Amino acid sequence: MSRIGRLPIAIPAGVTVDIAENNKVTVKGPKGTLERVLPIEMEIKKDGETVVVSRPNDLKKMKSLHGLTRTLISNMVIGVSEGYTKELEVNGVGYRAAKQGNKLVLNLGYSHPVEMIDPEGLEAVVEGTNKIIVKGIDKEKVGQYAAEIRAKRGPEPYKGKGIKYADEVIRRKVGKTGKK
Repeated sequence: MSRIGRLPIAIPAGVTVDIAENNKVTVKGPKGTLERVLPIEMEIKKDGETVVVSRPNDLKKMKSLHGLTRTLISNMVIGVSEGYTKELEVNGVGYRAAKQGNKLVLNLGYSHPVEMIDPEGLEAVVEGTNKIIVKGIDKEKVGQYAAEIRAKRGPEPYKGKGIKYADEVIRRKVGKTGKK
């Protein structure tokens, strides 16, 4: 049995979970509403204040989907109750981040500032000039937007310049050495 898949998902106070036909799960909470159509093969049951996912048989595909389905529902519940955040740091001389309305303006050493518009349901907050916090209720979208911001200028291994995640460790390389 899948260790993750068999764990029940606790529903916190203020969160409602509705399961429609074809496994369309709707989760409503204080931060918003999330909807997702999950694999039809999985059996999703609401049991009081918990949600339980079970699989029809032990085929490899069903085992894979079991843990995935449970985790996706769990992420939706956490998203609407607490929300998700990703922190990014901008390092480098002259590298800056600023916010103009719903636009994120990044100065990353290019000849022009890079502008990114916040996707619907997400918000990028700039703290100081070098810290960006992406907030939202959908874990997948928060991670994707943070990855898109980082991709504009990823960290380089010699001086560590660029945009990196707050918890990311950059493996540094030794630079050139002169002639003797």
